[in-house]
Amino acid sequence: MQWVETTGKTIDEAKSLALDQLGVAEEDTEFEVLEEPRSGLFGRVKGEARVRARVRPTAVRPKIERRDRKKGRDEGRERAPREARGPRPAREPREAREQAQPAAGRTGSATVTASAGAKQRTQQPRREPVDTMQREDSDVSAQQVGEEAKKFLGELVDAFGLTGTVELREDGDDLELTVSGSDLGLMVGPRGNTLLAVQDLTRVASQRRLGDHDTRLRVDIGGYRERRREALSRFALDVAAQVVASGEARALEPMPSSDRKVIHDVLTDHADVVTRSEGDDPNRRVVIAPANA
Repeated sequence: MQWVETTGKTIDEAKSLALDQLGVAEEDTEFEVLEEPRSGLFGRVKGEARVRARVRPTAVRPKIERRDRKKGRDEGRERAPREARGPRPAREPREAREQAQPAAGRTGSATVTASAGAKQRTQQPRREPVDTMQREDSDVSAQQVGEEAKKFLGELVDAFGLTGTVELREDGDDLELTVSGSDLGLMVGPRGNTLLAVQDLTRVASQRRLGDHDTRLRVDIGGYRERRREALSRFALDVAAQVVASGEARALEPMPSSDRKVIHDVLTDHADVVTRSEGDDPNRRVVIAPANA
């Protein structure tokens, strides 16, 4: 997973901008602080905080060895009959047994024992089957992940009882799935909440199941994301104008990371305002403030 670098007045502000660029929650992100602000004269802060972040790789669940489980079962089966039979009788000393046996009998017994030992040494140990579903290292390609996601999303559209066409667009490690059709509002839901759930399910069915840690997958249904982006862009510019006129910062309502990213992107080149994210998901929100505040 590629790293992104962001800067801000404080480390928390730089981290917030990184979260908005990655579009994930803080607990799913790995941070590295590259530079901290320095204290100057009269308590002023010099420089900016600079951090880099990436999506935390998904940990592969450790495999439980089948041999250990089988060994435990075998020991349990062996222990039960022994306990039922009671303690073993005391054995006679080896010298007494050898004196009681004829010489020929002792020779024959030694021959049989040696033959059995040779047979046991030549026997090859049994190999345990390899569990390919729990590989530590995954060499899955972005195309494989995309095709698996496309298949799952198509089946999900059918499960909703809707008619739609799923298309896949690949751009390196960036995968975008779009569903086109009519009357797809059921899969979008109020303010795109169902769409976010569909996207999470698609990620689980493709990326996590295949052990992929590198691709970034995005789902759009019925062109909702583009319409949402246009509406958020107009809204952000309107609020920025109000902030400039009043000189007071304004906190927006809580938004998912994808919507917060749109607000930051639209206002990043606005000379009169700055943006930052505050709070924790799901109540994390964007604050638009005057640039000279």
